[in-house]
Amino acid sequence: MAFEGFSQQTVDFMWDIRFNNERSWFLEHKDIYLSSFYEPMCLLCEEIYRHIHSLRPNVDLIYKTSRIYRDARRLHGRGPYKDYLWLSVRPPTEEWADVPDFWFALYPDRWSCGMGYPARPATMEKLRRRIDRRPQDMLKLMRSLKGQTEFCLTTEDYKKPKRGAPDPRLEVWYRAKRFWFEHEGEIDGELFSRDIVERLKKGYTFLMPFFDYFLTLSAEAEPEG
Repeated sequence: MAFEGFSQQTVDFMWDIRFNNERSWFLEHKDIYLSSFYEPMCLLCEEIYRHIHSLRPNVDLIYKTSRIYRDARRLHGRGPYKDYLWLSVRPPTEEWADVPDFWFALYPDRWSCGMGYPARPATMEKLRRRIDRRPQDMLKLMRSLKGQTEFCLTTEDYKKPKRGAPDPRLEVWYRAKRFWFEHEGEIDGELFSRDIVERLKKGYTFLMPFFDYFLTLSAEAEPEG
């Protein structure tokens, strides 16, 4: 089977589970969850994986579709089910860190896609040292980011920059604890056809030079101190 788009039933289910977040309701509607939400997301995930693998056939990649079930140990007063799903394509690691991660997520009121890099503090220091050595490489990537409108760079920052950047255009990397490139879209007809597949493929292709840049960071020598 091929992914042919989500449906209005997908969206209706997400809203319904948000307001009927209990086991009895979910069991009555589980077939709708599987056929309109989980199975299409799995098909989309497999297709996105094949596309990214075709761009980087020599890179080991895994792919994953989330499940709707929340961890029972971390409900914190919430219902047992999520009202969204996500997919991920990334290199394999024992921990979910220090590798670039392509994702797509679908919520009742929006969707998002992009690439993140959940890095340890030591790996962020490796990034800053790489920029110190060759600022022109990151400047080239930043120019390409500025020249498009699909993705925004978002950061979670330290209160103070770690140190001065070699170029003012690179200061964002010297104050960032973590970062991701993200696009947010509306729930509209694009989701209900293969148009969303082509948009995601185009977006992930654009992000590939960033993927290449961050992929090798973890292998660099650990910073001292």
